[in-house]
Amino acid sequence: MTFTANLFQGKTALVTGGTQGIGGAVARQLAAMGAKVIAAGLPPFAADEFKDSNVTLAELNVASEDSVNNLFAGINQLDIVVNCAGIIKRGAEHEVEVFEQVIAVNLTGTMRVCTAARPLLKASKGCIVNLASMLSFFGGGLVPGYSASKGGIAQLTKSLAIAYAADGIRVNAVAPGWIATPLTQALQEDPARSGPILQRTPLNRWGTPEDIGNVAAFLCTPAASFMTGAVVPVDGGYLVA
Repeated sequence: MTFTANLFQGKTALVTGGTQGIGGAVARQLAAMGAKVIAAGLPPFAADEFKDSNVTLAELNVASEDSVNNLFAGINQLDIVVNCAGIIKRGAEHEVEVFEQVIAVNLTGTMRVCTAARPLLKASKGCIVNLASMLSFFGGGLVPGYSASKGGIAQLTKSLAIAYAADGIRVNAVAPGWIATPLTQALQEDPARSGPILQRTPLNRWGTPEDIGNVAAFLCTPAASFMTGAVVPVDGGYLVA
């Protein structure tokens, strides 16, 4: 019963970074389960990916307080929030300004959305799913900002799970492994780089955005009603290899 088509009927979900990639897959999965979904992000939008679905596209910059406030001003009901908005700037993150930009979007942006959503989620006894990463668990020499932000997401998720429990709000996170998206296209096409990734991944394949969308959706279902503060790896076994 976890993935029935009407499980989220009558519920409203917000997916930040939901207009493409992993966020887009999350938005489509929640909509397939009956939710009214607001997929929010920065244009340009790949509108064709959501054709004939119960997904509304909205503009959102999570690094802007005004942008977040403007979006939430038009939301009267909210049951699910999935925070997928994020950026990565490989190599350049050793520059302090770029480091700060990545933190502002990935970590502070997530906190900003959670804070704005809390009153609505308290009313609905809803839930939050944040997007962590393998780099929540170990470092990345080319991406100190991204790694720091995702380590922060893991701790933020645990902290908000404690803080929001009295409101009846569950807060969990999904930690993706190597996922086949446009952001990893160069790695996928380079045998010298993709080879070691697949060799270390016990399931011996790249993950798909849908792999992440399925687990994120599960964390929003009644089947996960006793889960909060969890950071769930979805990585084909990469972390344990």
